[in-house]
Amino acid sequence: MKPILFSTPPKRILIIKPSAIGDVVHALPVLHLLRKRWPDAHISWLITPACASLIEGHPELDQVILFDRKRFGHAWRSWAATKAFGEFCRQLKSESYDLVIDLQGLFRSGWLGWRSGAKLRVGLSNARELATFFYSHVIRVSWTQHAVDRNLAIAEALGCGRLPVEFNFGTREIDRVKIAELVGSTLPYAVLIPGTNWATKRWPVKHFVETAKKIREELGYEIVVAGSLDEAELGAQIPGLNLCGKTNLRELVALLEKSNLVIANDSGPMHIAAALGKPLVSLFGPTNPARTGPYSRPESVISLNLPCSPCYSRTCSHQSCLQWLEPDAVIKKGVELTLKGNARAMETDQ
Repeated sequence: MKPILFSTPPKRILIIKPSAIGDVVHALPVLHLLRKRWPDAHISWLITPACASLIEGHPELDQVILFDRKRFGHAWRSWAATKAFGEFCRQLKSESYDLVIDLQGLFRSGWLGWRSGAKLRVGLSNARELATFFYSHVIRVSWTQHAVDRNLAIAEALGCGRLPVEFNFGTREIDRVKIAELVGSTLPYAVLIPGTNWATKRWPVKHFVETAKKIREELGYEIVVAGSLDEAELGAQIPGLNLCGKTNLRELVALLEKSNLVIANDSGPMHIAAALGKPLVSLFGPTNPARTGPYSRPESVISLNLPCSPCYSRTCSHQSCLQWLEPDAVIKKGVELTLKGNARAMETDQ
């Protein structure tokens, strides 16, 4: 791929990736490569409040710009929201960005990049809702590529290369201290993540219950259940320490950092665990792990090879792809990955 040429290095760069959690994780390697090539540049990230704590305080970021999508979505019927959105756009333009990178690929994100006034606006060819209309440069990618690889295509086009692929988080010591207080600093534990944004991607909670019991029996790990506040009731059904809704995203990273095993649906926290290199069992049904699975971690995926999967449907009358995925198979994979992870850790220590 022929790099985009710069007459002068960009001094002010904006990344547009408002959501979701997993998508923000997939964009982190681009941030690292940008910072590596242009260490003196001012780099901002436009993100929704719900995802912001994942990157707030990030050592490679200079500015986090909060985009209140829910509030601004009422601009067409609320004068206050219209006024606030207008002020947001004026402030965005006043930042005088040289380079805008749209990793969201929707009409709104493309328009915001154009509205910023930046002359160089880069996005992907698979962007939807006519977002490519707003780009000065469109980078060719394929839908069959993993989301991380598609993002790295932009970094390569900007002359930043594709390596190293690093997922750096903004987690601080205060976050790790809180997790130690909640969980304990010495107990080995497994994190179970029963929630996800699609009902069809959710492994039955009864399977999580059985899995939690067997993890205790076979591995001797304590059980910690993680997720959002909306998933607290779901987490309460699983025997263990229910931390659903009790951590922000930085603290969730700290929780996963110290875990000995993670078992998760296809979800944002699953991608955090994968990025951290934790022993991970990721449960897939209606979605394709080749495109949105744990990056470079195919051994972590467990799924059933059914004719109807992946269907990418948010509704299903039977959910056979996950209903028929038995806890014993998940436990077996979890034990195997944990033993391999422990063996690698011992080799590293030596």
